[in-house]
Amino acid sequence: MTAHRFDIVGFDLDGTLLDTLGDLAVALNHALGTIGRDPIAQAEVKNLVGGGSGLMLRRALALTGGEEGLDFEALRQVLIAHYADNIANHTALYPGAAEMLDDLAASGTRIAVVTNKPEPLAVKLFDALGLSPRFASVIGGGRYPLKPAPDALHAMVEQCGGGAAAFVGDTTFDTRAARAAGLPSVAVSFGFCDAAPADLEADAVIDHFDELIPTLEKLRAVPG
Repeated sequence: MTAHRFDIVGFDLDGTLLDTLGDLAVALNHALGTIGRDPIAQAEVKNLVGGGSGLMLRRALALTGGEEGLDFEALRQVLIAHYADNIANHTALYPGAAEMLDDLAASGTRIAVVTNKPEPLAVKLFDALGLSPRFASVIGGGRYPLKPAPDALHAMVEQCGGGAAAFVGDTTFDTRAARAAGLPSVAVSFGFCDAAPADLEADAVIDHFDELIPTLEKLRAVPG
């Protein structure tokens, strides 16, 4: 058992480990532009992220005139294709994340990612940023029901060899998935939060990644 009580620490991707807002906004506005819609300001796009590309696009269409008469799936594929071709132009780890990942790895913690982003895109993004070797498991959309379903978090624990696990995220999709999986959760206040951080119902909230390991030390570990 690691000093902070958890054998496995899992992370959401968008808005948790990585600030992907710039690249998501560019791809979303590209898709909207192909149907003659006005672009959405990046600050507003932040409020649309969470739950996968389909939900982000539906929210954007609702803001710009609705989706009646549109081929929604075709438009979603336009968004995804543009994002895939421009996946790491503006994306970076949040402040303190690299050091935090180093500290977790040094303690023997197995680090995992569970995201609603399609898995091939998650893998491509981590490869582009040189982050893939850090993770014992990367689970994205397409293999299991999307969060807040707990299936992918159960798979995360299994793929990482079992043990006590915690999950870190930025939205209710993450905290509800962790609760359903029986795992303690930590919410980051700097992400794409779909509610006030205090209202995400996480077991703890942090404002910077230098707070994560001290916070994990205080959480109750549930054996996996």
